[in-house]
Amino acid sequence: MESIRLFFELNRSILYFVYGLSFFILGLATALQSRQYSRLDLARALKWLAAFGIIHGLHEWGDVFIPIQADYVSEFAIQTLHRIHLITLGVSFACLMEFGVALLRTVRGEDWLHIIPGAVLAVWFFVSFFPLPGLFPDFMTWHNVTNALARYSLGFPGSLMAAYALREHSLQRIRKLNVPHIFNMLRNAGITAFLYGVFSGLIPPPVPFFPGNVINTQRVMQVLIFPVPVFRTLIGFALTFFVIRALEIFDVEIERMIEKMEEEQIRSAERNRLSRELHDGVIQKVYTAGLLVESAHRISERKGNDLAGRLENAQNVLQDALEDLRSNLAELYQKVREIPVEDELKELVQDPRFQSFVDIKLTLDLPADSSLSPVRGDHLMAIINEAINNVIRHAQATKVHIKAEVNSGRLHVEVTDNGVGIPAELEAGYGLRNMQDRARMLGGEIQVVKRDNGGTRVTLDIPWEDGNR
Repeated sequence: MESIRLFFELNRSILYFVYGLSFFILGLATALQSRQYSRLDLARALKWLAAFGIIHGLHEWGDVFIPIQADYVSEFAIQTLHRIHLITLGVSFACLMEFGVALLRTVRGEDWLHIIPGAVLAVWFFVSFFPLPGLFPDFMTWHNVTNALARYSLGFPGSLMAAYALREHSLQRIRKLNVPHIFNMLRNAGITAFLYGVFSGLIPPPVPFFPGNVINTQRVMQVLIFPVPVFRTLIGFALTFFVIRALEIFDVEIERMIEKMEEEQIRSAERNRLSRELHDGVIQKVYTAGLLVESAHRISERKGNDLAGRLENAQNVLQDALEDLRSNLAELYQKVREIPVEDELKELVQDPRFQSFVDIKLTLDLPADSSLSPVRGDHLMAIINEAINNVIRHAQATKVHIKAEVNSGRLHVEVTDNGVGIPAELEAGYGLRNMQDRARMLGGEIQVVKRDNGGTRVTLDIPWEDGNR
């Protein structure tokens, strides 16, 4: 056992570096995975978990950095570094507590909770840096006492709050999404956060008061053989693993939203088809049948037989059926009338489905009466919808610019993004072929090219006037 203690003592710097690394990875991975436009409540709280991981990792690296500087700088400078070191500890714990509060606010709806972390941090800072130096003149004693108070007042409560919030959030928000592996990862992250609260919040360096004079890093090492940072490191890596796996929920969210958009697009196309068939086929046939019955009714009246009454009833029934078909047609697809392109594009830009993923800018230079026929308008909006869907699915972009203008009797539309751009050898898939087919139906052409400064440009050029209108 003595050899184990000696081993960790000789490799103390490596141990603290790995300890800090585990939390720094947690913070960095969480920050990179945060989804600003996600509709999930978890996305808004992750910034605090990221801040905790990064700041706490830097704090632990301070245990490696500060002893190295002791041989090169003054005692005052070393004490100043220790003070900054303590502040990073308190701030990191406050961020962890704020993460728990942010999640609980989405579940409980109690906005007043957000004042707790800042208030506790302020009280800890005031007590530690003003009254305590007078009570504990020895600097290292004051340092250990301040460290212990940070763990008792911020670290342990913050870990418990984060653990409870993860549990509640997974039960009330994630379980109903039917993603059991992500649900389990979030619950495991909550359990790990609780364990971290025990090993980090309740085990301070030795201090001259209870419970720190009984349960501290030295006593725990005597009992468990291994130093406390070893357990904190293992917990840190476990927490990182569970959180990163749980962040797959954002990929699931994107896939489901894209599926929903595609389903809505398919339903819209089907409504278009049915409305055209009803309008051009069924209604015309019923109308024709009504004219034939009306003609037969007039002939029967002149002959004076009983068939005239029955034909009149049939004519009334056909008229009612025609009215019902027209009413159902209007309900099935309300956009059979011409709607200005400008209004359709503005409605598209404001669609929350797209705003959840990218920031869309719209630039228009269209005639005052910018209406297209229903069929041409459907083709145009389907092309633009498909272009934006491709950006969301493949481009990894944050911004999209849609520009539409009419010049020399032609409509020119550009959809550009700031994403990764298309591959050099792009193989046209179903979506791109569909866009090309629609462009041909509109009497124009479409081009998809990679921009020189990054991203992709989709260019559509079609006649503004429809020769069949």
